This record gives sequence, structure tokens and C-alpha cells, in this order.
Amino acid sequence: MSAERFKANQSLIDDLGRVAVIMGGDSAEREVSLKSGMQVLDALLAAGIDAFALDYRGKLEQLTECRFDRGFLALHGRGGEDGTIQAVLETLGIPYTGSGVMSSALALDKLRTKYLWQGMNLPTPRFGYLESSRPELITQLISLLGFPLAVKPAREGSSIGVYKVNNQSQLEAAIDGALKLDQQILLEQWIEGMEYTVAILDGEALPVIGLRTDHTFYDYEAKYESNDTDYLLPSGLSLEEEKSIGNLAMRAFSALGCSGWGRVDLMKDARGRFWLLEVNTIPGMTDHSLVPMAARAAGMSFEELVVRILEQTLLTSSESEKLEHH
Repeated sequence: MSAERFKANQSLIDDLGRVAVIMGGDSAEREVSLKSGMQVLDALLAAGIDAFALDYRGKLEQLTECRFDRGFLALHGRGGEDGTIQAVLETLGIPYTGSGVMSSALALDKLRTKYLWQGMNLPTPRFGYLESSRPELITQLISLLGFPLAVKPAREGSSIGVYKVNNQSQLEAAIDGALKLDQQILLEQWIEGMEYTVAILDGEALPVIGLRTDHTFYDYEAKYESNDTDYLLPSGLSLEEEKSIGNLAMRAFSALGCSGWGRVDLMKDARGRFWLLEVNTIPGMTDHSLVPMAARAAGMSFEELVVRILEQTLLTSSESEKLEHH
């Protein structure tokens, strides 16, 4: 890589104005969010953007007391990816990065995401859901889905509270653990095979990354703490499969109304079929994160990536409408 770092041109710097990198929050992903936010902030400053950190704890005055022209959202999990901060910023008339209110809320809710994909005939593993530990319903779901199963809180990210279960006793413990994080939990058919992820930027799929880990699956530790996860770039897929998985990821992303940037996670089973797992509308941006890795494989530095994500806020519908009226 060249020693010369990416710099935004002056007219773009002027157009973007003052940027708040909104991070932190109060979700289970607070620590990851702070790491993502600080790396985004460092990259924006290196590119010449007038940016500052805003550790948002849900108080409206935090957004109204400091003047800024747009927000780069690095808030993971609830309060950040569920449409809440997006709705507040829209009410204040402040452009922000990534997906809008409804698509953010849908994407964080794994259950409603799967209903939508199912209705559009997009391939996603069989599933059921629970709102409490009800033995008769659990028995029905086991007969429908079989073991092994994935148990997931419906509205958490970073694989927090996700369990792989192989039998009834493991299932009961996993359900109890997941219900502590969410009132609604997902039971999902376990797909055995390789996991892949597709980053999306400006309406295009970036190079596919294959994930190989010694963990049972690509869990929180494998994502953020472990150094023994293998990231396959190139992915090991054929060109035809790369194109197929990229198209599928784009369809899944668009089905939820998502926009700007994000990441779609998928599995490939033993028969070579791809299965959609979930969409991340504010993916991690730490040193272990996948979107920067995919961007690098496409020839883009971290600085250029964050500026391109931020640049999309100049084309939000509200600003486009203003331009049309002039």
C-alpha cells in the first residue's frame, strides 16, 4: 500500500461540514460501538474531515447542544440499528449514514426479517419463535426443525446470546439465556457448512469473504477478540458462485429497504445451496471487522471507505427535495 493516505478534496470537505461520529449507546454492543466509532473518527480526521466523537446515551440534548451538519452512525445494537436514532435525527433534520428508520428496525429484528424473506421466496433456514419457555410449543418446534438448532434473541447483534443446541437439555438452558436478552427469541434450523459475508456499498456487492473458525460458529469472540479466525479473501468460491451470492445478498438487502452500506451474512450447505442469515445495517468497523476487509480487497483504504459512506448523506431524499425546489 502507498504511504500516501487518502485525503478528501476540499469541495467535498466543505460540503460535508461538521460531522458527529455517533457511537457508544447503552446496548450490549456498547464496547464494540466505541471501538468502531473511534476508528471511524480517526479515519475521517486523517482524510481531512471536520469530525468529532459523540458518545450518545439517548439524551436529546446531546444532539441539539453541539452543532453538526451530519452524523456518521457507529451505534451498534438497540438504539442504534433499530431505527431509534435514525428517527430522532430525521426529526431534527440532520442527515445520517446508512439505512432509514423502517429498514433499520426491520433488519435488527431477525424474526420479521425472516418473515419478509420467506414471503419473497428468498432462501433462509426454517424457523419458529418463542415469547416464553412454553414446553408444548418447544416440543412442536423440535419436531418441525429437529436438532441441531440455533437459538437467538430476535433483536440483538454481534452474535450476543446466540447458542447452538444439540439436544433438549441444551435447548432449555439456551432458551433461558436468550430470554434474558429479549422477550422474543428465534429457533432456527442449523445449517452445517461454510459461512460467508457480503459487504454492500453504494448499491454494489464488495468481494465475498469466507469465514473459518475453530469456534462452533462465528460468535462474538471470533468476531472481536480471537486472532485464529481465518478470513478467506478470495473466498474460495467459483466466479459463478461469487456472482450468485453477491446477487442474493443485494436482493436480501433491498427486500428490507436498506440503503447506503451494510453487510449480509449467509451460509453454504453441503449441497452448495446458499442460505440467508441476517443483515447488519451498521456493521462493525474495528480492526477485526469485515466491511473494511472487503473494501481493502476492492482497492479501497479505510479512509476512503468511511468518506464514501459519509458522502452518501449528501444524497438523502430530504436534501434531494431541497435541490429540486431551487
